Amino acid sequence: MKHTPETLAAALKGDAQLLGKALYLQPGACRLRVRSNSDTLLDHLGRYFAHVAGTPGEADMEILAIERDEAQLGIDFLDWKREPGKTGRKDSYADFPGTRLVRKVRTGMLFLQSQQQRIAAGACLQHDNQVINFINAQYMNWLQAHGWLICHAAGLVSEGRTLGIAGFSGGGKSTLMLHLLERAGHAYLTNDRLFIRREDDHVQAAGIPKLPRINPGTIVHNPRLHPLIDAAERARLLALPPQQLWEIEDKYDVMIEQLYGPDHIARDAPLAAFLILNWQRDSDRPLQLQRVDLTQRRELLGAIMKSPGPFLQYPDGHFLRDDMPIDEQPYLDVLEGTPVYEASGGVDFERLEQAVTKERLA
Repeated sequence: MKHTPETLAAALKGDAQLLGKALYLQPGACRLRVRSNSDTLLDHLGRYFAHVAGTPGEADMEILAIERDEAQLGIDFLDWKREPGKTGRKDSYADFPGTRLVRKVRTGMLFLQSQQQRIAAGACLQHDNQVINFINAQYMNWLQAHGWLICHAAGLVSEGRTLGIAGFSGGGKSTLMLHLLERAGHAYLTNDRLFIRREDDHVQAAGIPKLPRINPGTIVHNPRLHPLIDAAERARLLALPPQQLWEIEDKYDVMIEQLYGPDHIARDAPLAAFLILNWQRDSDRPLQLQRVDLTQRRELLGAIMKSPGPFLQYPDGHFLRDDMPIDEQPYLDVLEGTPVYEASGGVDFERLEQAVTKERLA
């Protein structure tokens, strides 16, 4: 069977009957409408995205989330090449005129991306995080179409100014950000997708409505996060060797306003500084925090730069390819004049928090 964008959309929808209601989101200047055939899914997404809830009306984009069995389309998918340091198969894709179909290898979830239709189909309730990511991907497309640059970084707002926190894989940026969030007057901006754009006399930073997803190693050492796992499991985890604990990949969502209270989430704020975690767990060197010049330390850009991934569709309709290198120059241009600090040596969150405070970074 020869597939077209129309037949693909019809195949993903199947015989699903969309509900009369919809979920409206407004994470920034962009308005999103989410529709589904599952009342339970819409209610769950509504709770997750409560901090960016919008009012019914016109929307810039509509996303359909179809709860159903895995659709069998008879399509040969290509593996999406993962970033350096990442292993295993995660995404596969197939391209059609103006349309990309993405399949999540581990779950079988299917996603149709085009400028006319955006559909998630499969076990959406079971794999709700992938639906959340797909919704955020649409906002990310909107941001990039409006001149924003994507960074692989967490963001924390203090006194109306953003500290971007980048780090190489497993560097601890979420752990540090959540520790700093304990301080009065601090607000969560984003977990690992920070967007920056130069505006007149400053650089603006924006987040996406994606709550932190953290591993047990972050939870067990932060009393604020202890409610996420029971006491017996926490004791079992603490008995593990530190390196083994840190390597466990078992994600938990951090509902910021439930755990930290209201008014702890920001949408955007001027960028004050960038912190790059370039420390090592097996290092016996003391922690050092020093200001660096990215034009002289370009290897550190690898911690900041981020590929948008297979869902990026440009305004003219074409899609990002997995063999397209990330251009360093736009990052250097936007960050010119922004203080950038490198944390090196051994991992020491307590000492780094003290150093960050001393330098008035957050």
